[in-house]
Amino acid sequence: MFIGVDIGGTKIAVSKGEHGEVLEKKVFLTETSPSWEDAVEKIIDAASPFCMEAKAIGISAGGPLNSRRGLILSPPNLPSWDNVPIVKILTERLNRPSFLLNDADAGALAEYRYGKGKEYENIVFCTFGTGMGAGLIINGKLWRGRNDGAGEIGHVRLTEHGPSGYGKIGSVEGWASGSGISHLTDIIASSYLQKGIEIPWFKRGQTTAKTVIENAYKEDVAALEIIKECAKHLGSSLSIIMDMINPDAIILGSLFVRAEKLLRPEMEKVIEKETLKRNICPVFPAQNGENIGDIAALSIAEEGYNGNL
Repeated sequence: MFIGVDIGGTKIAVSKGEHGEVLEKKVFLTETSPSWEDAVEKIIDAASPFCMEAKAIGISAGGPLNSRRGLILSPPNLPSWDNVPIVKILTERLNRPSFLLNDADAGALAEYRYGKGKEYENIVFCTFGTGMGAGLIINGKLWRGRNDGAGEIGHVRLTEHGPSGYGKIGSVEGWASGSGISHLTDIIASSYLQKGIEIPWFKRGQTTAKTVIENAYKEDVAALEIIKECAKHLGSSLSIIMDMINPDAIILGSLFVRAEKLLRPEMEKVIEKETLKRNICPVFPAQNGENIGDIAALSIAEEGYNGNL
């Protein structure tokens, strides 16, 4: 049995389980904690009842972080979590070995062990949620790079102009992520309003990717245009991965799980056009679906305990 801690900007989930199965979970909103210290105390309180059975603890958080030193280094979605020694704290307080990875690497492990990736030796998992990052499994092993920086596809600039993501205008994250879709919505919806076309579901600076996807499924013209633009740049991003990494498969999380039907046609058109034919590989939605954050954190604990990190 293992404990998984999935630390996100919106919520923190503490689960127990093993072999890709979540048996019990406790969740609290990140914003309910006035400081990281308070949030960590809540994590410890939630995890303590699980410790009787648990062999190890896995922690998944957004980067940047230092997995080898066990530090969270002020991720964009956790700005006050600067140099937080999360591994040291949980190891000492809960008396169990603890291990830390960024959420993209953790997602790659989860899909490789317990999802679609188990059919392959070389996969790239892309978070495609609020942000965009990638985890790499190369020859059956997680590839983290020199400083946990491998797979930062979201930072790659696709265009000189466009929505901003990862602190860079026209980046992959700016075009193809939840936050990117929100920025893209402001741009495209504004052009509709200038033509005198009302968009009832649009609120500048407040419209989420979820709202856009819901309206695209209703065949709203503006929402479909936004999704098409996202899908085109998603295709460009995946073509870079295919030609640079040459994986057996690419697995996409979050938004692709919810909106594959909307995104796939335009995405595949661009991949066919931009990628070397021999390098084109299948693209799948994450098999672990909405549970991938919990399974990812549990996978960290299991892999760490077994000496694979």
